[in-house]
Order: sequence, then structure tokens, then C-alpha cells
Amino acid sequence: MSCNVGCRERSIRIVVGTVLVTLAITHNIGIWGWLGLVPLGTGLMRYCPLYSIIKKNGCCGGQCECGSGKSCGGESPGGCCK
Repeated sequence: MSCNVGCRERSIRIVVGTVLVTLAITHNIGIWGWLGLVPLGTGLMRYCPLYSIIKKNGCCGGQCECGSGKSCGGESPGGCCK
């Protein structure tokens, strides 16, 4: 299982997932808020099974999309989300 979710997308997935789950826990939205576990999980794992099926890769040229020149995990350049 290799990384296929880029930096920005990963951050968005984690934030959206956390917000939805928090709203579900506090009963501010219905049970559908627990669907936030999907983007939260895919953001934390840096892997989206649907992307594998449709052959999409959110990693940009092997470098983090944030422009830091480092890979998503903060290591040296050369691979996405190491």
C-alpha cells in the first residue's frame, strides 16, 4: 500500500473528518456525521483505496505540494508521503 494522497488534500481530509466526527459525538448532526471517519482515516493513512481503483495519485511529482521541498512526512525529497 503506497501513498496516493498529497499534502494539501491530506490536511483537508483530516480537518473535515475531525469536524464531522466531533459534530457527531456532540449530537449536533445526525448519525451520518460518523462518515467523517472515512476522510479522517484516509488522511491519516495517506492512502485512498478509491484512488487506487481509478488510478489517481494526489502526490505531486514526488515532492510535497506545500512547496517545502520535502516529502509529506518531513523527510528529504524523493518520495511522496514517506
